[in-house]
Amino acid sequence: MSDNNSVARSLHDLGAAAWFGGSLMGAVGLNGAAAAASSPAERLQLSSQGWARWTPVNAAAIGAHLVGGIALLAGNQRRLRHQPGAKSVTVAKVALTLTAGGLTAYSGVLGRTVDKHASQGGATPTEPSSGASAELAKAQKRLKAVQWATPAVTGALVVLGAVQGEQQRPRALLSAQAMRPLRGAVRYGPRAVPWSQAPRAARAVPWSQAPRAARVTTKAGAKAAKRKLRSAA
Repeated sequence: MSDNNSVARSLHDLGAAAWFGGSLMGAVGLNGAAAAASSPAERLQLSSQGWARWTPVNAAAIGAHLVGGIALLAGNQRRLRHQPGAKSVTVAKVALTLTAGGLTAYSGVLGRTVDKHASQGGATPTEPSSGASAELAKAQKRLKAVQWATPAVTGALVVLGAVQGEQQRPRALLSAQAMRPLRGAVRYGPRAVPWSQAPRAARAVPWSQAPRAARVTTKAGAKAAKRKLRSAA
């Protein structure tokens, strides 16, 4: 891995970890502790103040994650084009990143609504009291769902980051590279030889039109072809 990729991966992983950990701690620790306050109004005020302090740090973490992710995409274009499964994992990760960003932004909007009506108090920061206004009650109920959805989605981002790390292990990369030449190989008799070296009679048609039985497109076929070529050499 190059130094540039190391920096990009550090930004990417640290940002995702802070995004996930902060959202989970806020839901479990901050809102849970605020709910223990004796005053209903204080419960909402403490929760709102805590999230307001975390917001700039969370924004920096999201920014670091995005910058690192974009740099990794730029540095892995060739692998994404050729390695099986790499592109689909990346597409899924981009979709989850957009979803997590939308949830985070929406939770901020809901949090500002709760803070605006904090004087009305609440049973907990995310559960309205019996005397809460319709606007506050709606915001709290939605915030209760969003506060758990955000760590769930960001946790999935961390998992997909681990999957991508496994895809970049030497064994996975060598396996992907071994598959690439096989699209230009043809089985001729007991041997598997490159398409360009096959007798003209065996390659009288384009590769795309060659009979499926003549193609070597599996890992097992690759290993068998290598063994036969070594024995014939």
